[in-house]
Amino acid sequence: MITSIQGVLASATPLQAVIELNGLGYEVNIPVTTAEKLPQAGATVKLHTLVIYREDAQTLYGFATPPERDFFRMMIEHVTGVGPKLALTIMSKLSLPLLEGAIRAGDVNSLAKCPGIGKKTAERLVVELKSKVGGPGLTAGAESSTQTAGGGDTRHHDAVLALTALGYKAADADQAVRRAALALGADASTEALIKKALN
Repeated sequence: MITSIQGVLASATPLQAVIELNGLGYEVNIPVTTAEKLPQAGATVKLHTLVIYREDAQTLYGFATPPERDFFRMMIEHVTGVGPKLALTIMSKLSLPLLEGAIRAGDVNSLAKCPGIGKKTAERLVVELKSKVGGPGLTAGAESSTQTAGGGDTRHHDAVLALTALGYKAADADQAVRRAALALGADASTEALIKKALN
């Protein structure tokens, strides 16, 4: 099993990266939330990966952190009707802290706003993952995930809540806070994240 890949980033789009390693170019499917964290083409990059084997294809999926990869795997293994393509769409729309928070809170409406997700699929996500999200392993991972994304879990979550209170849609608020976190770095306070996201 290929659990990570490190090499030179040859090219990237919002949903795909090509990483060159030992003379080979590996095509890796990624969510938008990972694409936002990629360096410029030509730089060294490491992605945490999961390979999906099908009769007619082998597809490589990559993520910025191990907890994001593990959450992706958990969705496709435990939620009926959620395959790799839909799981990637969900993780492209909402960051891991927001996804975990919505599942823990049973917030079906926020989940249902992801493209391709209806209310029934959102309900299945909550029902089938609620007991698994926030467990000892995932909670610790979520903290390291959001630290590398630029801010602690509570700071990111609090900043998103503040923006939604100001009228932002949850997904838009999450995206704005992710961008702010990348610009400001891992030590940014909730207030700084909110100010940067509003600019």
